[in-house]
Amino acid sequence: MDADVIVIGAGLAGLVAAAEVADAGKRVILLDQEGEQSIGGQAFWSFGGLFLVDSPEQRRMGIKDSAELAWQDWLGSAQFDRAEDEWPRRWAEAYVHFAAGEKRAWLRSMGHRLFPVVGWAERGGGPADGHGNSVPRFHITWGTGPGVVEPFERRVRAGDRVDLRFRHRVDELLPGGVVRGTILEPTTVARGQSSSRTAVGEFELSASAVIVTSGGIGGDHDLVRKAWPARLGAPPRRMVAGVPAHVDGRMLGITEAAGGHVINPDRMWHYTEGLRNWDPIWPDHGIRILPGPSSLWLDATGRRLPAPCFPGFDTLSTLRHITATGYDHSWFILTQKIIEKEFALSGSEQNPDLTNRSVRQVLQRVKKGAPGPVEAFKQHGADFVVASTLDELIAGMRRLEPDAPLDAAAVKATVEARDRAMTNTFTKDAQITALRGARSYRGDKLIRVASPHRLLDPKAGPLIAVRLNILTRKTLGGLETDLSGRVLRADGTPLPGVYAAGEVAGFGGGGMHGYNSLEGTFLGGCLFSGRTAGRAASQAV
Repeated sequence: MDADVIVIGAGLAGLVAAAEVADAGKRVILLDQEGEQSIGGQAFWSFGGLFLVDSPEQRRMGIKDSAELAWQDWLGSAQFDRAEDEWPRRWAEAYVHFAAGEKRAWLRSMGHRLFPVVGWAERGGGPADGHGNSVPRFHITWGTGPGVVEPFERRVRAGDRVDLRFRHRVDELLPGGVVRGTILEPTTVARGQSSSRTAVGEFELSASAVIVTSGGIGGDHDLVRKAWPARLGAPPRRMVAGVPAHVDGRMLGITEAAGGHVINPDRMWHYTEGLRNWDPIWPDHGIRILPGPSSLWLDATGRRLPAPCFPGFDTLSTLRHITATGYDHSWFILTQKIIEKEFALSGSEQNPDLTNRSVRQVLQRVKKGAPGPVEAFKQHGADFVVASTLDELIAGMRRLEPDAPLDAAAVKATVEARDRAMTNTFTKDAQITALRGARSYRGDKLIRVASPHRLLDPKAGPLIAVRLNILTRKTLGGLETDLSGRVLRADGTPLPGVYAAGEVAGFGGGGMHGYNSLEGTFLGGCLFSGRTAGRAASQAV
């Protein structure tokens, strides 16, 4: 045997698994097809949001949360309805208890810290027991994605039990813990950029256990379209990529060929607020807007999206509505006042103040003006239109999408109707009622939701339109695993010596999210499933 355990994939789940195995005194080989500069995978690029329940940060913000409420929200969102949801549901329940229990203390013991204001992501918009977070639970890591990766990279690099082998692409899993693959030529490309696939050698390694932590399919748009379910409408012809090209789904097929069972491949999580990155790192690089609730959302023809398709409320309902229009884009209409307070961009590189852990830079957010990265997109991004009048704004929108039948009269009527609803502090307009309600939460009023105002108020201007693209992100299904992270065959028996964690395992069980995410649960799912698989494998060998 070359090691006790081989871990395939040096993203967050792989780092966590390898660290747990090494801490148990076992020898680990950690393989990844990318160069060492890409260690941490997608987690490095993330905003660092974590789903926590009844945390000290929540309590300080006046939020009353509980494991019971979180589980109610999870079930209302997951909507488990298949026979193969047995393990995903059990993983989900275990994860909610982890998020309400030791998760924060475990991370804190390794030096992890949180930003004090808790965000309210994926608010839902239906009944109390339906989809969405009843209360704010999105905890931002102080240091964003790199701040999540650092403790585990440090643990992996400490001592001599973990053998890091980059540019090792696995091509085959064989019985007895044998792994075969290709050694790729060295690469000097920057993190996230596409690297060469030129082979310079082959390898064969063996271990008592193998843990697959290779990620999902979001970097391969053809695979995304192939798995796209009819319930989400027609697959988009045009999308932007929320993940690098190396997120290619190869190990799903390789592990399936070795006997693993893939379930729920049609469950996926893609965003509707994607921007084309004006300074891209990977092909078709997209950045997601993390929107506050005030922007007016229109489809490609100029019709307002219905409830609950409000910014930040119900991702997949909005996706279904947009694909049903026959167009792959939609529009936000907002003001400078809204963009200054409500626009955040997902990604560690788009939040240098939080990523650099700079209190001084963070305090600039409460001053007049949009955050620097947001302003850069407004100035340089291909998806932005800025104008002094509504007529000029509509003309600019038409120039960006000349083939879409944008109805100018409908846009004007909708904007004016929305503005009339601002006359009173009460209204039948559900979105305005929702944004006023959001401001009753201290965190939203402080840094997230602009004071209600008319879009055509010249004091709030200029007017801004943002073309929104569909952005690929997460695979919610994957390799079916039991509560130890063991990969299961189609007959429900374990595939000997093979474990899986992270996105390749649907973040646990083959899809612990069911149909929907509550956000902050992808990084958390990698942490929990990586820890579980690493501990189980180290005990088994």
